[in-house]
Amino acid sequence: MDTSNPAVFVNADLLRMHVGRRVRAAIQVLRSDGGGSVVGKSTDEQQLVIKGHPPHPLTTFVEVIGVADSNQSIKADIWTNFGDDLDTSNYNSVCQLANGDFKHLFI
Repeated sequence: MDTSNPAVFVNADLLRMHVGRRVRAAIQVLRSDGGGSVVGKSTDEQQLVIKGHPPHPLTTFVEVIGVADSNQSIKADIWTNFGDDLDTSNYNSVCQLANGDFKHLFI
């Protein structure tokens, strides 16, 4: 496992603390412009813009890994379809744990 450039679990609220760093986030796809950006709802119910080349077809939920290029957008280099059902509350809890008292347990 390569741990040289870990990606921090984030939701939209936590993204602003990691601008310029490698992050990972799950979103519910709201729309895709077909030209390299996807608008989605983060696990804390806020809107994010994901830039890059998404897989086709996209499922309802995707996880992206990339660099936070603003407090509301991620330049993704890895896209993973998560299917059409995701417990966003649990994923959001993981984001909170990974940025709180238990961040030492996450890479």
